[in-house]
Amino acid sequence: MFGVPFDSELGVETLALLEIQNLNYQYPKSSDLALRNINLKIDEGEFLLVVGGSGSGKSSLARLLAGLIPEFYGGKIQGKLLFQGKELKGDERLALNSHVGIVFQDPEKQLVMTSVEAEIAFGLENLGVPRQEMFRRVAEVMTFLNLAHLKKEFTANLSGGEKQKVALAAVIAMHPRILVLDEPTSQLDPVAAGELLDFVEYLNKELGYTVVLIEQRLERCFHLADRLLVMEQGEIICDGPPGDVARWQVGHKIPFIPPVARFFASLNSPVIPLTVKDGRQELNKYLTPGLQEKSKTRQRFSAVKDKNRVVLQGKDLWYTYPGGAEVIRGQSLCVEEGEFVVILGANAAGKSTLLKLLAGLFKPDRGSVRLFGKDTRQLPLNELGRQVGYLSQNPNDYLFQDTVEDELLFTLHNFQLADEGKCEEILKRLNLYGLRHKNPRDLSSGERQRVALASIMVAGPPLLLLDEPTRGIDYRLKKELGSSLHEITASEGTVVMVTHDVEFAAEYASRVVMVFDGMVACDGSRDILGESIFYAPQMARLFRGTAADVLTVDEGLEKVTGGDLDVCQTR
Repeated sequence: MFGVPFDSELGVETLALLEIQNLNYQYPKSSDLALRNINLKIDEGEFLLVVGGSGSGKSSLARLLAGLIPEFYGGKIQGKLLFQGKELKGDERLALNSHVGIVFQDPEKQLVMTSVEAEIAFGLENLGVPRQEMFRRVAEVMTFLNLAHLKKEFTANLSGGEKQKVALAAVIAMHPRILVLDEPTSQLDPVAAGELLDFVEYLNKELGYTVVLIEQRLERCFHLADRLLVMEQGEIICDGPPGDVARWQVGHKIPFIPPVARFFASLNSPVIPLTVKDGRQELNKYLTPGLQEKSKTRQRFSAVKDKNRVVLQGKDLWYTYPGGAEVIRGQSLCVEEGEFVVILGANAAGKSTLLKLLAGLFKPDRGSVRLFGKDTRQLPLNELGRQVGYLSQNPNDYLFQDTVEDELLFTLHNFQLADEGKCEEILKRLNLYGLRHKNPRDLSSGERQRVALASIMVAGPPLLLLDEPTRGIDYRLKKELGSSLHEITASEGTVVMVTHDVEFAAEYASRVVMVFDGMVACDGSRDILGESIFYAPQMARLFRGTAADVLTVDEGLEKVTGGDLDVCQTR
């Protein structure tokens, strides 16, 4: 394992706040180790960022740090867990609950009360916090996380992003010494994600919280970390400062690096900038006229077919939830065969509702939705199901069979389709073949997301409507997913996808639609992202004012090298 020493500035090793020694852990009924040979020290006030592939052990590490393994989850454990130098054995590990606050991947599993205010106060009531102190803490966290306007709202009616913020607020209100966050921005739009991570940075730098952050959207948090851990198959395979680990990952072809750091590490730059600001200063060394003249236009993944066949058309759509406000207000959207359309927008802007209208799951109050020329109001559900593959935000809505393979076979049986190798093909395409005999409910969040996606793709619908399919999926799997969706659009399929993942949109979308307050704010090519402020990918911000056509790392490398990477690696 690549690593760095834990010495202080005086060269004397300090007592770690939390330490793990030679630890192995195995879940019940599992033949594989979820954590293996874990050796880790976490110092007071550190900001530790944990990255790795889906199923690599990140969430298991978080549960261990929170004292939930094995006392809550069961299983077998070997090794030592120490808090402030004292080894915790057996039930003593549960004592970590009073020092460690954890926010899980799925906020719905963490919410138990009916209103936002009651949810935030629930933990404080269990701790016996005096009423006046409880009121102050609840008021503080609701203000800092911009939740005050939701304090009386029914938690089940909140959006996924709002639920995630409420779960975080409830944990912070209990004043833990260590804050463990398992993908807290996965359901947040770029602006809200930035605000939340700014708050986490404030907790770490100004209030002294020790933070362990597990995250897939690294462009917003890479620079915040003091140390970066890379996990693979339950092991920590790399541990060090973010810049050093970025260089190590590029050398070992491991992709868990944000675009700016990956760009400069690929150029073998002596300095690895962690922010756009530092990157723009370093970029000037590579922007010579000779190199820019060699740059070429990179062919995009998706392109609309010449015949311009209209697959889906929503015209002047209006929709209001019963007893609620208008969510969709006069939206129109026309999608042609072979397009890869990405819909972006803030939380609660109406993106998911629009997708449900387009899928025929909701009927518009006004306006119409036509699928292959037919009004969805008049289409029977079985025909809609054959034509449209719809994936909701919650993968658990799709998982009720005993094995992953059974989930796909159920879909085929439901549509009276023969297998003929379809299951095996989709499982291999989404890197799920090794999990085909596993129970879906035993998988990680990212794995369950891919199983849900596989269960709708296996029937081969000509139109895919996907709501946050990249949530909980690592960089490597995003690339595989993007390539799979590209194959679908290249073979006369069509994809419409709601996401907060701007980097994924920049890489794979042929068209971008931005939704604001229930209306379409803009609709055009992916170049919209380069012109945006908050929805611009990292590389667009890095090259802003220099090259307007750079949105991805590959395009940036091509711009400065003309396709010859050795030109800059020898500089």
